[in-house]
Amino acid sequence: TRQALCQEAMGARPTALSPQCTKQLLSERFGRGSRTVDLELELQIELLRDTKRKYESILQLGRALTAHLYSLLQTQHALGDAFADLSQKSPELQEEFGYNAETQKLLCKNGETLLGAVNFFVSSINTLVTKTMEDTLMTVKQYEAARLEYDAYRTDLEELSLGPRDAGTLGRLESAQATFQTHREKYEKLRGDVAIKLKFLEENKIKVMHKQLLLFHNAVSAYFAGNQQQLEQTLQQFNIKLRPPGSEKPSWLEEQ
Repeated sequence: TRQALCQEAMGARPTALSPQCTKQLLSERFGRGSRTVDLELELQIELLRDTKRKYESILQLGRALTAHLYSLLQTQHALGDAFADLSQKSPELQEEFGYNAETQKLLCKNGETLLGAVNFFVSSINTLVTKTMEDTLMTVKQYEAARLEYDAYRTDLEELSLGPRDAGTLGRLESAQATFQTHREKYEKLRGDVAIKLKFLEENKIKVMHKQLLLFHNAVSAYFAGNQQQLEQTLQQFNIKLRPPGSEKPSWLEEQ
């Protein structure tokens, strides 16, 4: 329906729409209406939406990685226990089972540390995507709705201005002029709000990702190099504390 098309375009909840907005939207959909375009701002908005999709993919992969790491840790822990038990019950292989049990224990300890770092990384990406980016996109939706209204009442005013002038039309023209002015101010304000939020979002994204990518790189590199000291130093550097093992799936993360 016309109203559904308007609601979809405005990104709004169901609401009563003016005939002007309905007409403007349908005109744009069928390529007949004129549309106000801020090319630079719209390119930035499209870039944000594309960036959000890519970060959502990273978030999904990060969560999958934490689940795999958790599963690996459970297996290593069980294997270490089995080796330790057999070292007590197999005198002829006590030494071999013993050092394998110790190796699994060390791998578990390092794995728990890595898992804490990865969970911190995932948590930060989640906040960036679902709160910071989403907040900016909510303002974008308001801006896009205001743009549609602005163009609708601009077109309405232009059509009235081209029509015959009499006492009745002059009154409608004054009313249309006032309505148009109100929506122009709303549109310009929201356009400014979006520009500011996009600027601050980009600065915040760079700051957050610089920290998180450094954390992820250092933790993963130290883990696969078997450098326990560097792993622990990485968590200290980013103020990450580990909870006691087994306290909560999938990890033992607690951010200070």
